[in-house]
Amino acid sequence: MRKPQMPATDENGAMNADAASVAIAALSWIAADGEMMSRFCALSGIEPVQIRQAATEPGFLAGVLDFLLAHEPTLMRFCDDNGLDPARVQEAGLRLSGGAVPGPGDVL
Repeated sequence: MRKPQMPATDENGAMNADAASVAIAALSWIAADGEMMSRFCALSGIEPVQIRQAATEPGFLAGVLDFLLAHEPTLMRFCDDNGLDPARVQEAGLRLSGGAVPGPGDVL
């Protein structure tokens, strides 16, 4: 299975487009695993045939990342498979949900 390639972040950190790229890679990764996709659909209440339409809805991509972030073993598998730091996934989720993204020196 071919892994989605993640764009590099610029010196200012991830921007919203990059956050969407992380979420789209996560959705592709979830969809490539039948068991994972079934779990995602069961927990989100969405049917597989509805995903294309749902992906255009505000908040859907944030929900994809919430799915990963809610289960550490799943998050770590995704990060390992895609060469990502889990903090980058968390930041992308915050950006997509409209939350405040911590800056340098901020305490989490």
